[in-house]
Amino acid sequence: MVLPDQGDAVRDNDARLDETAGLALAIGLDVVERMAFRVRAAKPATLIGSGQVEQIAQAVRMEEAGLVVFDASLTPVQQRNLETALEAKVIDRTGLILEIFGERAATAEGRLQVELAHLDYQAGRLVRSWTHLERQRGGFGFLGGPGETQIEADRRLIRDRMARLRKELEQVSRTRGLHRDRRQRAPWPVIALVGYTNAGKSTLFNRLTGAGVMAEDLLFATLDPTLRQIQLPGIDKAILSDTVGFVSDLPTQLVAAFKATLEEVVSADILIHVRDIAHPDAEAQRDDVEAVLNEIGVDPETPRFEAWNKLDLLDEDARTEVLGKAERLDRMVAISAQTGEGVYTLIQTVAAALTAGHRRYQITLDAGDGAGAAWLHAHGEVLDHRVEGMHADYDVRLSPADYDRFTRRDA
Repeated sequence: MVLPDQGDAVRDNDARLDETAGLALAIGLDVVERMAFRVRAAKPATLIGSGQVEQIAQAVRMEEAGLVVFDASLTPVQQRNLETALEAKVIDRTGLILEIFGERAATAEGRLQVELAHLDYQAGRLVRSWTHLERQRGGFGFLGGPGETQIEADRRLIRDRMARLRKELEQVSRTRGLHRDRRQRAPWPVIALVGYTNAGKSTLFNRLTGAGVMAEDLLFATLDPTLRQIQLPGIDKAILSDTVGFVSDLPTQLVAAFKATLEEVVSADILIHVRDIAHPDAEAQRDDVEAVLNEIGVDPETPRFEAWNKLDLLDEDARTEVLGKAERLDRMVAISAQTGEGVYTLIQTVAAALTAGHRRYQITLDAGDGAGAAWLHAHGEVLDHRVEGMHADYDVRLSPADYDRFTRRDA
């Protein structure tokens, strides 16, 4: 495993190596050596210098390694030259992440998204590096030109397959949009958990919903979106969404392919950015997540809260510092999704934001109007109610829009 250090002062090299090792372990690879090199000027042929290539080659021979992972983006030419020099298979960061997604996708939609991303990535390799495919496929001659080359045929097959996948994903997107429209007409607020991979989103999701979503100390444990209904103070029903984790240098092919999934984030009423505050690269990870949110078109006006997770992993001094900082800043809550510490404070904070525009109303219903009473409980916070003879008086907190909808329900 190789980390070319190209002067990224924001990130810690050891942490970056650990992350790449985690990506490799996520698909069952056995990491036998880690190496970091400073690259002052990327070499067009091999990215790194010839001396560095030889150091890696020696390590490959010594460890009898069959695969070398470069934590960088390699051009097809660089990949081919490195494989020749190292006498081992070489993959870059994009290829490694695509492998993980391909292995983890559990739903039909997830598999479609991963296949589309992989074909998009592979098409570039095909055009530039598959020289062994530059052979003629025999033509019949009546078209007046040479037969179609194998590489042209393969490129055409890939294009056709990608077109079919995009059509299927468009249908998925339309279906998801219909479901989302139905929820908005209800209307129930949607809260999306976002964050760097392995920040603890699924652990928090499980604690808030009681769901059994896969939550392991593993990169990209969650690929397919999961939606669950939850209750919040003053809100009878809200939808909580757990989404795929982001990562630095997330392949653009994956961002495009997972657009249908990420639409849940784009349309959310509130985002909770779950951060691993115990990670040495916590600030750089935050910037990576914000960059992806901007890339997928999240409205910058969408309210965002930061849940500084993994308090349980901090020593006493660091814990005191994080708690003090979170108290001083708006929309920041320090939590441990694992132990539950701070989670109720997070719930109250988010609920207060969702009900900030709500007002208190006095509403009188017929005592037998069960549907009206149920509506008030579903869409507002019933603070008190009294039954007097044939009438029931409700003291309820509602948004002005919901109050208007309620008063017009029989119109």
